[in-house]
Amino acid sequence: MTAHRLLMTLLAASIAATGCTTINPYTGEEQTSSAAKGGAIGAAAGALVGVLSSSKKDRGKGALIGAASGAALGGGIGYYMDVQEAKLRQKMKGTGVSVTRNGDQIILNMPNNVTFDSNSSQLKPAGAQTLTGVAMVLKEYDQTRVNIVGHTDSTGSRQLNMRLSQQRAESVGSSLITQGVDAGRLSMTGVGPDQPVASNTTESGKAQNRRVTVTLSPAS
Repeated sequence: MTAHRLLMTLLAASIAATGCTTINPYTGEEQTSSAAKGGAIGAAAGALVGVLSSSKKDRGKGALIGAASGAALGGGIGYYMDVQEAKLRQKMKGTGVSVTRNGDQIILNMPNNVTFDSNSSQLKPAGAQTLTGVAMVLKEYDQTRVNIVGHTDSTGSRQLNMRLSQQRAESVGSSLITQGVDAGRLSMTGVGPDQPVASNTTESGKAQNRRVTVTLSPAS
């Protein structure tokens, strides 16, 4: 298969996979679904693998077979995360917890006014109730890994903040485990004030930095 024909095959596979669009229910705008994006990546990668693993005379056939299987695999991962995102947005609506999508990762940002009182690692009732919704989705989609990270502002000693952020991450993790989420899927880390999202020189900035983030990723 010539380089030109290979390029055309990869391009065609990518276009076909990204041809599906969806309507974002929150903005009303048309967008390419994550499943389609995953399909495009899978198609291109699969086509290349098909070419490299086939004899010279069968490279065209190998590229097409590889593109088809790659698109199915990539689209499958994208769709798996798409449906979780939709369910989590539904569960988190009105809770104060934001849901952000970054590729195949879903990030829940849980601010301190929802989860913990100042200098405390004991979940507030509202935080516990919010995590009930998260646990319901995680149990349904059990091939998702969960990374829980506790954050603080810069007030107080670094030692105190590192300990407090770890305890908060563990409190969130323990709540999920108690509700039936497999502990082996979870990682819990405290990073203290090391990853601020706002300035620690203002009270509003400090409030934004006091949070717990829960990142969902497809199991490898």
